[in-house]
Amino acid sequence: MVQFKVKNYINENSLCLKDYEDNQDVIEKFIESRYDILPVINSKKKLIGFIERKDIFKCLKDKEFCKMIDKDLSKVIIAKRETNIKEIVSNIYKTVVLDEKDEFLGMIDYDKLGAGFKEIIDEFDKQMDYSFVLNTILETVYDGILVVDAEGYIKFISKAYCKFLGVKEEEVVGKHVTQVIENTRMHIVAKTGIPEYAHIQKINGNYMVATRIPVFKDGKIMGVVGKVLFRNLDEFEDLHNKIRGFENELKEYKGELKNLNQSQYNFEDIIGSSSKIVEVKKLAMKASLTDSNVLIMAESGTGKELFAHAIHRNSKRCYSAFVKVNCAAIPHELLEAELFGYDEGAFTGAKKGGKIGKFEIADGGTIFLDEIGDMPLNMQAKLLRVIQEKEIERVGSTTPKKIDVRIIAATNKNLEELVAQGKFREDLYYRLNVITLNIPPLRERKKDISELAYYYLNKLSAKYNKRVESISKNALKKLVEYSWPGNIRELINVIERAVNIIEDEQELDLHHLPSKISGISRMTYIKPLDDILRETERNVLIDVLKYTKGNKSEAAKLLKISRSNFYEKLQKYNLNEEVKR
Repeated sequence: MVQFKVKNYINENSLCLKDYEDNQDVIEKFIESRYDILPVINSKKKLIGFIERKDIFKCLKDKEFCKMIDKDLSKVIIAKRETNIKEIVSNIYKTVVLDEKDEFLGMIDYDKLGAGFKEIIDEFDKQMDYSFVLNTILETVYDGILVVDAEGYIKFISKAYCKFLGVKEEEVVGKHVTQVIENTRMHIVAKTGIPEYAHIQKINGNYMVATRIPVFKDGKIMGVVGKVLFRNLDEFEDLHNKIRGFENELKEYKGELKNLNQSQYNFEDIIGSSSKIVEVKKLAMKASLTDSNVLIMAESGTGKELFAHAIHRNSKRCYSAFVKVNCAAIPHELLEAELFGYDEGAFTGAKKGGKIGKFEIADGGTIFLDEIGDMPLNMQAKLLRVIQEKEIERVGSTTPKKIDVRIIAATNKNLEELVAQGKFREDLYYRLNVITLNIPPLRERKKDISELAYYYLNKLSAKYNKRVESISKNALKKLVEYSWPGNIRELINVIERAVNIIEDEQELDLHHLPSKISGISRMTYIKPLDDILRETERNVLIDVLKYTKGNKSEAAKLLKISRSNFYEKLQKYNLNEEVKR
């Protein structure tokens, strides 16, 4: 059996400090050293203490070297030539090797240890699990290690990094990295495959410098390894000004990002089981698995935005931004600045420092361009260039910026007719119309009306604290028969109105529906017939007396009744005073 002794992995050229050296020597040796501690020895090569890398800053404050030496040797691991590696593997970074005379020999050589790692694994495999050894080495060699898979889900995180983040390993492994680490770019590197070195990142009020390296196998990205170089940079004066500049820039971006509307709905929120809507949902699900542009064609109120949300939510871009833009709601002269942003001084009234555009905010995610048929022709040309070149240019800028954005466009207009009329660019139409979703109007989904009505009845009843639990057969029949020109939006409006006017009933009935749907004419109050006849007779008597200027005989003749009968009616309705007036 092979014995893995420390003597095979000693770095005999390891730097150490003599007890007579000064602060400058400490700084210079730590710069050359790869280790987190430097042993301090006396003239007889005896170990008398050590200094940790974190204490290097004390040297910058003119502290006396002797006062910085930690003489508590219980904090380091003392190993001999014959010590077995497995006995110190969890504390390699603070292991000091002494000879038989307790004289300093050196420290563990990480390169030698790495070269012999396979043999160590084979040997340790008989006694402990492989993952334990690998995790132990990852835990001890660096301050912090993070490993994510190709989709950005955390597969490993070191204890040091967990401590820095204030989380527990078992709580974060398996989660998406964006749910655990703010301002992370690990998932972006997993997508692009482009390594990032020494990026400054702010987490929990502290700065760190992180390196993110993609891992490839057979040309395919398997994941990303992230390495924390520093836990806190507050004491690095030379980085202070650079960090301040980054902070100012981040404030603008953070302000914009706060206003982002992330996707809120998925395919389960699209209600209906009719064959037409099921087919559209199937096609939309297929579209969500690709990065191709999608064009949604449908009447107003059919749920175009709901489909856009669901496609983004089900795509690989789901953890990035979902930005909505209504092309018809933004004045034409402002649309370019809104979509692409602008630089400072681009026009009168331009915001100091410029403004980020919707496409930049959506970088890495999806932009939903609603009412695309209302976009002016000059903007259509610019949008076409964005699709073709995958880059945008801010208003007032001459430098293009690469972006990665998926476009979902929607319209209630017939774009082919607009193309024929010269109101919509044909080349843009074909660029957008890669995958087309034709959402059927509600009148073609009669089977879904009952399901939709009950879904929104339950939802709105809960919202308004009502206990409306059912819909009468007659009311449901009328809902199904109605043509619904406003589609689902109109149905929601009708159900919400009904829930609001219902008092103590637990069933939505015909009289709760608008007359155009129920067919019932609205009468505010129905009086008994006798009351209506008496009121009419009294009004006629008053009118005829006014016409005859109080002449009762003439009034009786006009009504073709006897004078005595006329007097009786005046007495009946107390109209004698009316005659005097």
